[in-house]
Amino acid sequence: MSKSPASDAALRKRAVKIDAGLIALYPDAHCALHHENALQLLVATILSAQCTDVRVNMVTPALFAKYPDAKAFADADKAELEMMIQSTGFFRNKAKSIQACCKILVDKHGGEVPRTMEELVPLPGVGRKTANVILGNAFGVPGIPVDTHVGRLSRRMGLTEHEDPVKVEHDLMGLIPKEDWTDFGHRMIFHGRQVCHSRRPKCDECTLKKICPKIGVEEV
Repeated sequence: MSKSPASDAALRKRAVKIDAGLIALYPDAHCALHHENALQLLVATILSAQCTDVRVNMVTPALFAKYPDAKAFADADKAELEMMIQSTGFFRNKAKSIQACCKILVDKHGGEVPRTMEELVPLPGVGRKTANVILGNAFGVPGIPVDTHVGRLSRRMGLTEHEDPVKVEHDLMGLIPKEDWTDFGHRMIFHGRQVCHSRRPKCDECTLKKICPKIGVEEV
């Protein structure tokens, strides 16, 4: 269903207010995965699938000390790598993705993490969400990683009607100023974890309650 110019303008106005409200709430929002370079962030993001950032951050210090570069990961003993990341869950698939990804980095990119979406997305274990995390936080290239929090909150706030993460991403890119894209993603994740929970959002306590249409939220 196409939007009228008036409804489109109202949506943009709401998006600007939500963005400003999130900035006020989370002025220091940042990537929760600890890393010192792009490779570490890539590996940490792969490990974060179906796992908490807290758990990943417990695992990565020893992991990065043992495997300091892409070649070290590519040449790692598979069983040993699996053992080190076992607590993050789905460790066999994650180890396979990390090693396959790092082999390509060594063979095609000189051991370095590429800096474009087009080069990142084809890497094993990397999709648009992970690519946006890396581009935004390691290379300063604006992007909106759409995880479950960002997708859920965006629909609840009426910023998109889509379930598909790529479509959600494109809707948000059209509403949020480009310079805010990366931090907007962080702030939405913070808000989803602290206030706008999936089943019992704290709407009464939320400073965005007058802006948010609360789509799909059941009245208690």
